[in-house]
Amino acid sequence: MAREKNTNTQAQNAPEYLAWHVTEKGEKSYWNKVGAAWSHKDGKGYTLQLETCPINGRIVLRLPLEDAPKSDNEGRA
Repeated sequence: MAREKNTNTQAQNAPEYLAWHVTEKGEKSYWNKVGAAWSHKDGKGYTLQLETCPINGRIVLRLPLEDAPKSDNEGRA
């Protein structure tokens, strides 16, 4: 029950970071949003919620941009 309450709280609060799966293809980098992260109330850690778990590349946590595109699939150079 406590776990469900925590998930509902997270859904109501905007994440502090977005999680991106980054892969390199030649000279280009492709960024796909895969989740988000929220800091713990005590400030000593983060909860990372992934919608998918990539098996290659890397996961990067970045601050959300206010004017970020709404697409989940993005190619960035």
